[in-house]
Amino acid sequence: MDDIVRQALAKWPNVPDCYGWLGLDARGNWFMRDDRVQAQGPFAGGTAQSKGSQLKHEKLIDFIQRNYEPDAQGQWYFQNGPQRVYVELEATPLIWRVDADFSIQDHAGRAARVQRCLLDEQGRLYLEADTGLGLVHTMDMNQAADAVEQGLWVTQDVVAADLPQRFNYVPSPELLQKI
Repeated sequence: MDDIVRQALAKWPNVPDCYGWLGLDARGNWFMRDDRVQAQGPFAGGTAQSKGSQLKHEKLIDFIQRNYEPDAQGQWYFQNGPQRVYVELEATPLIWRVDADFSIQDHAGRAARVQRCLLDEQGRLYLEADTGLGLVHTMDMNQAADAVEQGLWVTQDVVAADLPQRFNYVPSPELLQKI
């Protein structure tokens, strides 16, 4: 977490949390979702209009990614100064990029070590790593397939709907607030 964020937390400890305004898609892209966009439907499984506006500002994206982590309930958030901005997930909290040597890094560029390889009923490939569970980026499926074919990663079958509970992450913190 950035020092400036820690300082803001100490200065303003009781800022309310924010839900529904930030989303992470299945390719590791960040989306801003204002009230109008949120009214169009959910981030995951919704329409193109309910996804919001893709963030393009590199420094903002870097700031979000440096301050992105889960809480004890498995809800992923971005600590924006004194405010937690909970993230709507299209797939998983991490999106893996696979390098030619089969090393991996998440969408924020943080390296990790593969512990398990999972394949769901739709053919999507997930990696459990020392830093958490993530979906393999679609552009890296050739490298991932090579790792599987070479026996470096042995797939285990999973049901996609079971992943959030099994790996303790919440796809939509906003929905939890409405229950």
